[in-house]
Amino acid sequence: MIYQKYIKRILDITLSGAAIIVLSPVMGVTAILVKKKLGRPVIFKQKRPGKDEKIFTMYKFRTMTDARDEKGEMLPDSVRLTKFGKMLRNTSLDELPELFNIFKGDMSIVGPRPQLIKDLVFMTPEQRKRQTVLPGLTGWAQINGRNRISWESKFIYDLEYIENISFEKDFKIIFMTIIIAFIKQEGITEENMDTATDYGDYLLKNGKINQTKYDKLQKKAKLILDSIKC
Repeated sequence: MIYQKYIKRILDITLSGAAIIVLSPVMGVTAILVKKKLGRPVIFKQKRPGKDEKIFTMYKFRTMTDARDEKGEMLPDSVRLTKFGKMLRNTSLDELPELFNIFKGDMSIVGPRPQLIKDLVFMTPEQRKRQTVLPGLTGWAQINGRNRISWESKFIYDLEYIENISFEKDFKIIFMTIIIAFIKQEGITEENMDTATDYGDYLLKNGKINQTKYDKLQKKAKLILDSIKC
């Protein structure tokens, strides 16, 4: 309890601050390459639910172009995601700006990964317990599931983590993240997992909810996003 309440935040500030300084040349070069290969803005910003479901702005390096068809409509993600963008994701370099989220207190180094608002509305009350802690740059689910994790397994790992937060577990997760992301060069975030599919779409596709409930919750997510923009 002492670790979770006091020490964890101190470590987040210390480690993220040190990482920002040490990795600033890497982030600088990455920013230049992103601007050259993918265009502006260099930083991709997205609203995500954080601790206690408070919405915050998460920062990442962009990994896709703004390519559009002849009608001016955005092309599918699979088309806009370039080889360079895939490299950023596979090495998790696109996640580096999240260090600023950690330093600010929006996130922690270790914790359940921040999901989309449209994923949150489909979660059960039990699954939403994952929102009782700060979301993380990496987490227990990411080092255990890698690219094959299912939504059900992800939530089990997330809840398992928040019930057993400790310095030892956080250290293990950070160590394994480094091994996976920088030595094995495997993505550790949800964009590289089966859970890249929206949770609502997953539930509908697998017959776990009907179309009526799906539409109702999608509308709820849109209302939340619209209220934030206002």
